[in-house]
Amino acid sequence: MDDIATLRRILKSAKTIAVVGLSANWWRPSYFAAKYLQEHGYRIIPVNPAYDEVLGEKCYKSLKDIPDKIAEKVDMVDCFRKSEEIPALAQEAVAIGAKCLWMQLGVVNEE
Repeated sequence: MDDIATLRRILKSAKTIAVVGLSANWWRPSYFAAKYLQEHGYRIIPVNPAYDEVLGEKCYKSLKDIPDKIAEKVDMVDCFRKSEEIPALAQEAVAIGAKCLWMQLGVVNEE
């Protein structure tokens, strides 16, 4: 989707964003995107099995590991994962009741 009005509506209505693949390394795109969102009033829920906490928030191993009382508030799932992982993540996002699945643009490695 590249309709600016729709993108604005989604970002305006979202309050809580689960960020799948959020890295604790400041130089990673997932980190600075999540930090920017957090600094602009969004609640970030980190999802990455490698960490216990990122950006001062408890980190969950997967979307299905987010407790129900928190998962019911997830408005958007922001994915920083490989495209082949997206179908399973989409199913998990639906299962927790997320209203939107946001996939980041990536770079194809053509080696």
